[in-house]
Amino acid sequence: MIVLGIETSCDETGIALYHTKYGLLSHTLYSQTEIHNEYGGVVPELASRDHIRRVIPLIKQALKEANICLKEVNAIAYTQGPGLAGALLVGACIGSALSFALEIPILNIHHLEGHLLSPLLSTPSPTFPFVALLVSGGHTQLIKVNGIGEYILLGETVDDAAGEAFDKTAKLLGLDYPGGRALAELAEQGQSGRFKLPRPMRYSGDFNFSFSGLKTAVSTLIKNHHITQQTGADIALAFQEAVIDILAEKSLSALMQNGLSQLVIAGGVGANIQLRKRLVRETTNIGATVFFPEFEFCTDNGAMIAFAGAMRLQQQEINYQHSMSCFTVRARWDLEML
Repeated sequence: MIVLGIETSCDETGIALYHTKYGLLSHTLYSQTEIHNEYGGVVPELASRDHIRRVIPLIKQALKEANICLKEVNAIAYTQGPGLAGALLVGACIGSALSFALEIPILNIHHLEGHLLSPLLSTPSPTFPFVALLVSGGHTQLIKVNGIGEYILLGETVDDAAGEAFDKTAKLLGLDYPGGRALAELAEQGQSGRFKLPRPMRYSGDFNFSFSGLKTAVSTLIKNHHITQQTGADIALAFQEAVIDILAEKSLSALMQNGLSQLVIAGGVGANIQLRKRLVRETTNIGATVFFPEFEFCTDNGAMIAFAGAMRLQQQEINYQHSMSCFTVRARWDLEML
């Protein structure tokens, strides 16, 4: 069966086609980075309008690349939430219209489930159960994944997400939006040990995170120092090291306390090279294995939505009815509610 995935939760428009037998057939992505860069962050109204412009052309492109026609699609999967309500509505509208017109099932997919399952698109891929670190601009969570739809939240951030902290710290250093990647690149030029930053909740005894205090500590450093290129790089490195320490230590602790040997990293911050190196080294030391999605699947994308939809479809959870009952979005949606 072929599933068409539609992702419009924030500032990327992602479309993909996934075949339950042959795997990923095609995926197309448009990023709104240039649109929002002028404002230093995502503007919801602009995001929604741009999704409207991009969805149909991207669907046509994905169909062309997969060398199939629309009538060959067997199901539609769209991101129902969480995300920006207006942006989500674009995907819900297009997905519901196609489902109704083609008389095929529609699957409402949780955005975070898509991220959690994205490493399964790669080879080798993890098997259930595993511990997942979901780390992005909007979320930082440790989750025990027992199977499709079987998710146990172990811990999460009590304030800023790690990716959000990266972006805010980058802005303090005068870097352009989105700043996470720019900060990581600047950190490559830094000298380790020049600055010491706190590791919030490092010894909290649980799997929760906190990053807002770390961002405040960086703000204080900047106020107390003349920021040259090198000083900025040293601060960026100190910040990155602090975040990686916290993420790595809590992830390894969650893995060991749950008696599992597979760790999955998902979300945009999972593309951070130093985080990947640290986790590969430390999981190897304890006889465990870490899995990452391909770099192209770390950001929001349609492939993860199409794949999650295919997994749900194979569980035979969807009974198609000629109605528009799936035309709903959830700007806020806890993963454990699945």
